[in-house]
Amino acid sequence: MAKEKQAKSEKGQAAPAPKKGSGEEKGAPPRLALYYKKEIIAQLMKRFEYKSSMQVPRLEKISINVGVGLATQDAKILDTTVKELEAITGQKVAVTKAKRAISNFKLREGIPIGCRVTLRRARMYEFLDRFITVAVPRMRDFRGLPTKSFDGRGNYTLGIKEQMIFPEIDYDKVERIHGMDITIVTDAKRDDLALALLREMGMPFRGEQPVLVG
Repeated sequence: MAKEKQAKSEKGQAAPAPKKGSGEEKGAPPRLALYYKKEIIAQLMKRFEYKSSMQVPRLEKISINVGVGLATQDAKILDTTVKELEAITGQKVAVTKAKRAISNFKLREGIPIGCRVTLRRARMYEFLDRFITVAVPRMRDFRGLPTKSFDGRGNYTLGIKEQMIFPEIDYDKVERIHGMDITIVTDAKRDDLALALLREMGMPFRGEQPVLVG
């Protein structure tokens, strides 16, 4: 009887929620994350003669920032931009505000002037995969990404001119074309290591053939 009561009580209880970051809440890992573990780590270990896989550079986060100067004149423009960035990244976006007043630009301290979002873990890999395979080929007159956009500490920043290169954006609903800055942060500490990492991930730099992720 005690076992039956225990079985009934356990059956009536809700299943425990998966821990944040455990990977159970989102199913299978992103394919770019799997490709990094199965292929890229071994390739970079061989190339740079690392003795441990922990020495191999890896992604830490991806930060995306959009400045909306016209938001000082029309707040609806910022609302639309926030919705578009949330659709692109699949994550809640934070609104950025002016830190100081600039009279020449009719800017007051505390006024919303843009939005930003930081992606980590699975969403970081998913975004980078879609960016490389879908968004980048849709750039106008694309001839490869520049290799001189590293900051000296292994981080890469790229400026995008049009948000419409992302498939999540509906052309018919776009009211204003705007760009964005995308910063890929790695733990490489050196630009050549970060460049090698992004190359293996498929970033199509100028003068190079893109790597196909399996």
